[in-house]
Amino acid sequence: MNIGHSTLDKRVRKLKAERERSLTTGKLITEDQSEIAELIKRAKRLDIEKDILKKASALLMSDSMNGLR
Repeated sequence: MNIGHSTLDKRVRKLKAERERSLTTGKLITEDQSEIAELIKRAKRLDIEKDILKKASALLMSDSMNGLR
């Protein structure tokens, strides 16, 4: 084979890690798929935080408007 030992070792470790994740989740997940899943979770969390901030700012605005009347 024309593959270096370190390259082959790296590929074997990557495959083992993917198989271990597949055993725990029931499906095969690549590094890219795992990263995409994490980014989706983060985006959802940021959307929730944004909605909370919108509601809080609307509440503060209504309180300040009521204080001016």
